[in-house]
Parts: sequence; C-alpha cells; structure tokens
Amino acid sequence: MKSRPTGTTEPPELLRIDGVTKAYPGVVANSNVSFAISKGEIHALLGENGAGKSTLVKMIYGLVKPDSGAMYLRGQPYAPARPSAARSSGVAMVFQHFSLFEALNVAENVALGMESPPPMRTLAQKIRAVSEEYGLPLDPSRMVGDLSAGERQRVEIVRCLLQDPKLLIMDEPTSVLTPQEVGILFQTLRQLSAEGTAILYISHKLEEIRTLCDEATILRRGKVVGTCTPRDVSAREMAELMVGAVLTPPARSARKDWGDTNAALEVAGLNVASPIPFGTALKDVSFTVQRGEVLGIAGVAGNGQDELLLALSGELRSAPGMVKCFGTPIGGKSPNERRALGFVVAPEDRLGHAAAPDMSLVENALLSGVVRKGLTHKGFIDWAGTRTWAEEIVAQYDVRTPGTWVAARALSGGNLQKFLIGRELSQAPEVVIINQPTWGVDAAAAAFIRQEILNRAQDGAAVVVISQDLDDLLEVSDRFAALNEGRLTATRPTEGLTVDEIGLMMGGAHGMEVAHHG
Repeated sequence: MKSRPTGTTEPPELLRIDGVTKAYPGVVANSNVSFAISKGEIHALLGENGAGKSTLVKMIYGLVKPDSGAMYLRGQPYAPARPSAARSSGVAMVFQHFSLFEALNVAENVALGMESPPPMRTLAQKIRAVSEEYGLPLDPSRMVGDLSAGERQRVEIVRCLLQDPKLLIMDEPTSVLTPQEVGILFQTLRQLSAEGTAILYISHKLEEIRTLCDEATILRRGKVVGTCTPRDVSAREMAELMVGAVLTPPARSARKDWGDTNAALEVAGLNVASPIPFGTALKDVSFTVQRGEVLGIAGVAGNGQDELLLALSGELRSAPGMVKCFGTPIGGKSPNERRALGFVVAPEDRLGHAAAPDMSLVENALLSGVVRKGLTHKGFIDWAGTRTWAEEIVAQYDVRTPGTWVAARALSGGNLQKFLIGRELSQAPEVVIINQPTWGVDAAAAAFIRQEILNRAQDGAAVVVISQDLDDLLEVSDRFAALNEGRLTATRPTEGLTVDEIGLMMGGAHGMEVAHHG
C-alpha cells in the first residue's frame, strides 16, 4: 500500500493541524497529530473506534481545547474557544446524530442554529434558494417530525451552507441514507468542493471513501499512522492500515436442515400503533424465519424499525396470532417470558434502551441475562456469576474498558456496542433480533460482530437483522426485505440483489417489480 509522509501538503492550505495532543484521565485521545487540508479538498479521516477521530474534530470545531500543538486556518493561528467562534471563522459541522426539534418546522430549526437569523420569511426564501442550488430540495414550512431521515440531514446541511463555510466537517453522513440519497449527497459535496469548500469526511464505509475522497489521514490509537489516496487502494488495505492487522471476512457455512415443521419466528399481518412520538405504525407486516436462517431487513431510519423491534421483543404487545414462536402465539407475552423461550434482543439505542447509562457493565449484563443465564438463586442475585459472565463478554468481544465495574456511559459508542451485542449473543439464543448491529463500530469490530451473528445462525438460531448498513445485510442475510412507512416488502433471496434494487425497496417500491420476487 502506498503511504506518504504525513507532513506532505499541497498548497493552498486551508487548515493545518500541527502536533496536536489531547489527553483525558487514563487515555491519550490524540498524540502529536499533524495533517493539512487544502481548499476544495475532500479529505477523509479514518480510524477504528477509539482512534481519536471525534476528539480531533471537536478541537477543530471548538468543543474541546488541545493540551498542546497548534492549528492554523488560512495561515493564521486558529484556536476557537467555542463552536460559535469556529462557525464565524468559516468552519461548520454536520453531526452523526441530528440536533433538530421535531415539533418545529424546517425554517424554525434552521433559525435556532444561527447567531442572528433574518426574519422568518427571508430565511424561508434563503432555505429554498440554497437547497435548490445544491440539489437538496426542502420545504421550509414542513414540520421536522414529518421528515424522513434523509430530509432531516438536508436540514442540517442547509443550515451549515447558509453560513457559507470554508470547511465542512461531516461525521458518518450516510448512515441514515438510501443508496439513491447517498448519490445525491455526493453530488452536493462535489459541487461544494468545486466551489472551493474543503470537506473533512468521517465514515466507516470505506467504499464510499474510495468513491468520494481525494486524500485520507489514518489514525490508530490517537496517532497518525499514514496517509493515502483512497481511489488508489482497496477498502481492505485501508481497513488493515486502520487496525494494524490482517482482516478476515466473515465465513458462512452451509445451512443445516433442522427438520422443524414450524418456523422459529412467524409474523403474520402485524398491525401495531407506534408508542413513539412522530413514530411509524406497522401495517400488515408478515415474514417467517426458520432455524439457522438470517433475515435482513433494510430501511432508512424512522420507517418502523424501532416499532418492529418493540413488537418482536414483547415491549409492544400485539393481537393473538400475529407473532408466533415455533407455532405458539406469543403476541401477549412479556419480554422476560419471550427471553425464557430463547428470544434475545439488541435495540439500536445503546444508552437508555439497550443499556442503563449510569449502571456498571456487570449490572447491565444482569438486566438482560438474568432469565437465560440463571443469575438469581432463591431471590438473591448471583453477583459473582454475573461478574464472571461480564468479564467473559469483555474478553471475547475485545471491549476496551478499564474493567466491568465502569458505567456504561464511560465506554466509547463502538465499545459499548460490542459489549451489548456480546451480552445478547452469548445467551444460547433460539431467536435473535438485532437493530443496527455495527452502528458506529470500526471495520474489524464489524467483521467480528457479523461473524458472531453467522455463528449463532449456524448453531440453529433464527436471526432477524434490522440495519441501515447494507454491508451488514449483504454479508450475513440469507433473505432480504425492506421497511418503508411501516410496510415490509416481500422477502427475496439476498444472493443476486443489486444495490439499485435494494434502494428501490428501501424507498418504498411495494409494487409488482418487487413483490413478484417474494
């Protein structure tokens, strides 16, 4: 793989990072980091979980102050004390998790992100003009709660573009988009680049990096370990430079015939209202999953994924007969009753739903494993057994943590994800329901999690993987369907599906062109 000295730059430089270091108690997040971005350049920042990417962009955006080193913007010393100072210097950022108010309209949300917004009518005209100019059409009067995830991202981007940024930082921008929406976003970013705006682009999707980015800086454990031109190297080469090891793709064994007459999981005509504000009701959802099979369900966020997980986990009850396990109706059973039958569930929301933020890893292991792992005896908690199990999860899933006594919120998102997936998959499951299994994890961890999902299927579990990451679904699923506005397309064999077909399914093509394959 080609690698150049990290000090090499091409004028005219817009931003230079020079020997920046930032440490927190017990960890050095960035160590002597140096790189530069030129005007109009689309520059990727790559690294596995905990490599220091987030800390670095927070320093550029004024959220964190470096301990040492210097930053230069257009050749002048640059040290923003807060994000407003960064924005006034021409630096804008679109975060991975949107900061929008669903009960306000588009224009009102945009106004909240501006230092001194113009009158609302003027602002609405500006939003229309900018959104149309950059191929991101938006209606300023629409309520954000009614927008799709892709449209919400447009609001965030247009809010940044109204500031006329010289540097736009994008953190995992395509994680909630269909393939077609990714294409629109890339056209917009290339247009900005052609006009001279520099873009610092963070993503775990390496093929996207190869398609879009001019240069890449690779971080590992807080240090720059190399640079490359993404289009000149393979995604695998970039991933291996990120993790410092050779990656092995998930291996799939031939499916066994388990000889069951009833499906492990059968969903028939599932209709449930959403308990979530601005949520999506499920409308006549039907599918079956056999033992040893993986069903992949795609869809852009907000199309019923959370509701489907709630209905399958038992947090949201359904009418008799809509959900069956090996032929037995379970629609009225509670989550713990379903766990006793062998259900394990990993929700998308790590902090708050999958884990209690202020509880330790040991306590969080107990919350979900108490039934399947038998962690109580005559009404008393088996803390020693729970601690041993939590330590096994940490070791097996390479969870980077000082110990199992730390609070869940103290872990990075990727490391907490590894712990939570490990907690569920190590309970000898019969039925596995996972929403966003590799959300925010690096290439090595994603490959490991996908392999563990395949291993559980090989052991005879019926697996449902709900994901916005098509790589997840294409690598692990035997059959594929897509959720759109609470409706599920007919399932299709994953083998042979094209990205265009997948995009149409995700975008709501429920007509004959999809259904006749079911």
